[in-house]
Amino acid sequence: MSWQEFCLLMLSVSASVMGQLFLKIGAVKLGRVDVQNAVKQILGIITTPELLIGLACYGIGAIIYILLLTRVNLSVAGPSASLVYVFSVLLGYFIFKESIPLTRLMGLSLIVSGVILVVWQK
Repeated sequence: MSWQEFCLLMLSVSASVMGQLFLKIGAVKLGRVDVQNAVKQILGIITTPELLIGLACYGIGAIIYILLLTRVNLSVAGPSASLVYVFSVLLGYFIFKESIPLTRLMGLSLIVSGVILVVWQK
């Protein structure tokens, strides 16, 4: 993976992570959905700015990912995109004060190790 391809990957991952961040903020603002308020909450999605920003970030991330796919094999790009999981857990920890149990930390370590092995060039 070249430097330009790595930058495209990180832009795609960053946009997707920002999408998750804004979707979480919007979901907290929206409140818990249950049977009694489902229709109201679903309609509320289109009027919650954070949710719309989150969806836009995902769209931008997808466009950048498509650009990456024009340059890199899917067998490299696909596993590399799993870095979104790592950064999402870190956002959860630092912004939403979510805990990271040891088993989750071990799983994240495996993801990072796997991505390194997938993109590694001799």
